[in-house]
Amino acid sequence: MEIPVERRILAANEGLAARNRERLRASGCFVVNLISSPGAGKTSLLERTADALRAGPDPVSFAVIEGDIATEQDAARVRARGVPAVQINTRGDCHLDARMVSGALDRLAEQTDLAKLDLLIIENVGNLICPTEFDLGEDAKVVVASVPEGDDKPSKYPATFLRASAMVVNKIDLLPYVDCDLDRLIGDARAVNGRLAVFPLSCRTGEGLEAWIDWLLAGARQTTRR
Repeated sequence: MEIPVERRILAANEGLAARNRERLRASGCFVVNLISSPGAGKTSLLERTADALRAGPDPVSFAVIEGDIATEQDAARVRARGVPAVQINTRGDCHLDARMVSGALDRLAEQTDLAKLDLLIIENVGNLICPTEFDLGEDAKVVVASVPEGDDKPSKYPATFLRASAMVVNKIDLLPYVDCDLDRLIGDARAVNGRLAVFPLSCRTGEGLEAWIDWLLAGARQTTRR
């Protein structure tokens, strides 16, 4: 049974998310909401993504919004790669919401021209439950799983995988050393969501990263043509 207060909170959030989406689509920016358990490697993925985009043949204007309970550590890591980044500290909340992202966009506009952004990635707070419920104004949710977590996440948290457009399976370099059946993980995820794009990769070695970058660039190109 849904609680009326929860419905009102989500409805208010959806209105703010729509405004965020309109603001970013006006510039043709592709927006990704990155969701995972703590430690799956979201920030490492952003670092690798920044390096790959910078090394690519075409310039891509890329920025990041970081969400954490506390500290500026992740935003600092991204800025060290030359990427504009702002940090949201939720101070206990287990997810970002559209209001927080709206304020972060205002701060991000002090670092870079939002009208010229091609790609914005929002790294949500490490959690596979609450972030799924809150629209931030993104074009796509991407769930990051990592092989040390095992292969049961899609069956245990189906709503997250159902609402995602893509799944990154990180740390595949550890497959020989951990108890994770990659085929089962991918199969279970696609049983929940048959349209899910899947990218097995290693942020440590770079294996598989190219397909992920190609997916991001395709999303950016499609958004620009709207």
